[in-house]
Amino acid sequence: MAFEALAEAAERWCARTPFQLIAAEETERRMDFYAEPGVSFYVLCPDAACGDNFHVWSESEDCLPFLQLAQDYISSCGKKTLHEILEKVFKSFRPLLGLPDVDDDAFEEYNADVEEEEPEADHQQMGVSQQ
Repeated sequence: MAFEALAEAAERWCARTPFQLIAAEETERRMDFYAEPGVSFYVLCPDAACGDNFHVWSESEDCLPFLQLAQDYISSCGKKTLHEILEKVFKSFRPLLGLPDVDDDAFEEYNADVEEEEPEADHQQMGVSQQ
């Protein structure tokens, strides 16, 4: 995909997230993103001719550990789109942005249907007599 088209896709993604596309360097095929409070990362876009994958990274020591989910996703099998990668990055950064984790609600709803077992009062350990 042409870099200009990728940059336009990134702008559309930014319109519905807290992130801003603060730089798009066509020669390096690099896009830099920023959101308050100091959350930043960049994406290196592959050249369609060479068949490489996208690459995400942050120069911020505070942000870098949160990118592991997106980095694992990129290195997994199959081609990924820029939109899919940006969504993974957004999900990874939700705690830093002060947003709730999107999976928490689904987990709580699932657990609401599970009945907890009551602990039994008189548990005997197997093979040990109580005298």
